[in-house]
Amino acid sequence: MDEVRAGVLRGEREVVVSGMAVLSAFGDGVGPVLDAALEGRPGFAPVSRFRVAGGRAGHAAAHPGAPVLADELDRMIGQACDQAGLTRLQRAGCPLHLAVHGDPALPRVPERDRQAHGADAFAGAVARRGGLSGAARAYTSACVASSTAVADAAAAIARGRADRIVVAAGYLVDADQFAVFDAGRALARDGRVRPFSAGRSGLLLGDAVVAVVVESAAAARGRRAAPLARLAGWGRAGDAHHVCRPRPDGAGLARAVTDALHRARLRPGQIGYVNAHGSGSPAGDAAESAALHSVLGDDAATVPVSSTKSVHGQALEAGALLELVVTMAALRAGRLPVNAGYLGEDPDCRLGLILDRPARTASAYGISLTTAFGGANTALLVGTP
Repeated sequence: MDEVRAGVLRGEREVVVSGMAVLSAFGDGVGPVLDAALEGRPGFAPVSRFRVAGGRAGHAAAHPGAPVLADELDRMIGQACDQAGLTRLQRAGCPLHLAVHGDPALPRVPERDRQAHGADAFAGAVARRGGLSGAARAYTSACVASSTAVADAAAAIARGRADRIVVAAGYLVDADQFAVFDAGRALARDGRVRPFSAGRSGLLLGDAVVAVVVESAAAARGRRAAPLARLAGWGRAGDAHHVCRPRPDGAGLARAVTDALHRARLRPGQIGYVNAHGSGSPAGDAAESAALHSVLGDDAATVPVSSTKSVHGQALEAGALLELVVTMAALRAGRLPVNAGYLGEDPDCRLGLILDRPARTASAYGISLTTAFGGANTALLVGTP
């Protein structure tokens, strides 16, 4: 079976990322959010976008002002396509994979109009405004939405079903989701996210609108575009352990990582950085640590690990794509982000955490991990071009 799978993989096309654009709490561009991650400088501040009086928590990593999701998606898609050097004709042939919670207008429109505001309709409208093809697909699977969209795009391109796909994702901190997480006692009351740390108390939400151009290496070479990174491997697995609690041994996430390594034909010891899901929840971080020990073995204590959510927060459907972009940018810079907010060791989370200052690296490979309610797990393995 392994020989058959390896043969299939050898016949697949190489997949690269040729354009990317980001809006985050730190402003426009990959540079500002990468700098914050390298410095371990959190973007959390008291929420001013809506009223939070009477709640347990009151902080988020929000972009100043009142950005509009549709407008920012349009801008990020345009910027990513521009960086990739796509012509109007080339854009017109690009499908769109869009990860969103849904049309922000949906909860407040009359029932008779709701079909026109569904996630698929919203994705189609975004694609049309961006000059992309009519083949738009919406992903609404919570925190793994955008990583699943990337994996689907990469698989389609690797197998020759598409030359390039634009993957975009957006979440802007809103009153409804904030209230849900706050009522569920999931938000950190001290205004900080402390992944893998003793004394961690939960997550905080953050803004992210992100777009990337994923394409075959041959297609990029055909128009002399310089790839920003390679999508070397991807893996997905579900464990269905509980509707919201992770499986304690992290078996599902470990399978996703193992599949990504297999697809990339790499050994665990070749991974030079792990951008962990690291939400800051007590149970989630411990389960992720168990998964990493299962896959990495003795190397789990030394492979550099951090969660950039400690800086930019949990961006729900857009979070995985933001973290993938930060991972790719960090590898290109040769410096790895700090695991901010750390207070001290948790014996259930003994990892090679990057603390105090960014780590230098010459490694070609990093992996970005994501988990979601219901036991969904994804791993995206990237390499320098």
